[in-house]
Amino acid sequence: MKRSITAIPQLYRNVRRWTEIVSVLSKYGLADWLSRFNLEFIHARLKAPDGEVLGKLTQPARIRLALTELGPTFIKFGQLLSTRPDLVGPDLADELTKLQMDAPADPYDDVKASIESEQGRPMEELFESFEETAIASASIGQVHCATLQFEYVDLEVRARRGWNGSRFSSSHDDESGEGTDVVVKVRHTGIERKVATDLDILSGLAVLAERNEDFRVYQPISVVAELSRTMRRELDLEREQRNLMQFRALFEGDDTVSIPLPVAPLCSSKMLTMQKIEGTKLADLASNPIHNGLDFEALAKRGANLYLKMIFQHGFYHADPHPGNILITDDGRIGLLDFGMVGRISERLREDIEAMLVAIVNQDVPMLTTLIKRIGNCPIDLNEAALSNDIADFVGQYSTQVMSQFDMSGALNDFVSIVRRFNITLPAEASMLIKVLITLEGTSRLLSPTFSLMEIMKPFQRLLVLKRMSPARQMRKMRRFYMQVEQLADALPGRISNILEQIQTGRFDVHLDHRRLGPSVNRLVMGLMTSALFLGSALMLSYKVPPLMFPAGGPFGIEKLSMLGVMGCFLSIAMGLRLMWAIRKSGNLDEGE
Repeated sequence: MKRSITAIPQLYRNVRRWTEIVSVLSKYGLADWLSRFNLEFIHARLKAPDGEVLGKLTQPARIRLALTELGPTFIKFGQLLSTRPDLVGPDLADELTKLQMDAPADPYDDVKASIESEQGRPMEELFESFEETAIASASIGQVHCATLQFEYVDLEVRARRGWNGSRFSSSHDDESGEGTDVVVKVRHTGIERKVATDLDILSGLAVLAERNEDFRVYQPISVVAELSRTMRRELDLEREQRNLMQFRALFEGDDTVSIPLPVAPLCSSKMLTMQKIEGTKLADLASNPIHNGLDFEALAKRGANLYLKMIFQHGFYHADPHPGNILITDDGRIGLLDFGMVGRISERLREDIEAMLVAIVNQDVPMLTTLIKRIGNCPIDLNEAALSNDIADFVGQYSTQVMSQFDMSGALNDFVSIVRRFNITLPAEASMLIKVLITLEGTSRLLSPTFSLMEIMKPFQRLLVLKRMSPARQMRKMRRFYMQVEQLADALPGRISNILEQIQTGRFDVHLDHRRLGPSVNRLVMGLMTSALFLGSALMLSYKVPPLMFPAGGPFGIEKLSMLGVMGCFLSIAMGLRLMWAIRKSGNLDEGE
């Protein structure tokens, strides 16, 4: 049966981009499934696969290369999938973490025009100096170094730095790291239109993939919807400004952390101006002689403690802790960069994660299994006995490991493999947290190869247990429960009155959602028809309904057989055998519940 293109309106638009995408997918051997759909322009592109080199690559590597070639939106799509190992598996998720967001920088004239259009003032009135060459360029925008004009320097910074009306008394950043040196992130010209086009196309691909049994398990429509939300948030640089201010408020007074200060008058949805933090990135730390005297092991523990505090105390954390986004200042502070991607954990999920940690420590397999089923979205046919067995093996393997040698990344990857094996889908915030913890342990081991994240988490586990049993927390839960009961008490009489009124007037309907009854009903109808045909044919044979076969006698003494009865018997036998074969093939003939 042909699938109509009219069901997917996204295919009508942006045909040139569609053909480009199909060409790239075909080049990397990833578009065979599209050939099943009746789309002429796709068939034309599937005729020319690429050469021999790609054949030596694994499928995850080919997916990564294809997404890289397709551009910024698809790279961001791959990075989002890298945070969902429960959907795509640990191997593909690990491969997609290698995706880089490098993109060509816009010419300086375009950047200048964009800034002046946003601020309504010439560039010279905003910045004392502005470097024309971008220091970085990613999918959404590019970053330039600049020096602020006097009127935009924070008043407190002026006082601390000894502003004399023309220059600061010191040419370096003050103790807090705040000064006139800033970085300016500017959105690429026309990026909104490009992202909108690619998201439209991805929506069309998701609809096609949802029709394919092999891809349906990856929930393509919901993943693309999540990508759309993420991309639209990152396009709004004011959101990143708010994230910066929120993190600065959380760590106010903590002199071990450095978070950029946004320059509010020079921030908008298309540009973000913030304080420049000078330091050495973690990847270059060992080779930098300035930091030779630092205790790298203590630094790794301090950074891990910082992230665990964000996660388990604040429920709001920096969600991209790779070495390029963390640097060490000359005075040993930890500087965090790029707050476009942040994670939030609801109080309910935080409680469930705390309970899971306690269950692992106590080797409580039934509790851990129950928590996994509560957190995740489980399939209808979940094999709970097999899941409990796998969880028991997981707990037995990791609960006895020495804390100082505990492999957190291995444990989380094994946990994700179990979840994926049983087709349990984790909420996006839980998947992101797992990915952050894995990345955090890998980043910390750049500083200390023997680093163990689980050992750092041990004090947090005790704190979480005490916090869980605290009277203040119990009071909050009781207050929340009371509010829910109060809302239910307010709504219940009206709901009951509506139901009674519907019953009295005969408008009360019960809607049943049956699942997987279609094949069973079809087989039941087929069986009834087969039985009726056989009985009817037997009656025609016994009453010798004409036309008759062998009216004057035949072999084995057979005579006067109803021709219609014989044909009906053979047909009913064939239908019965066909029905038995279908039931046997489905595997449900001899299986019990």
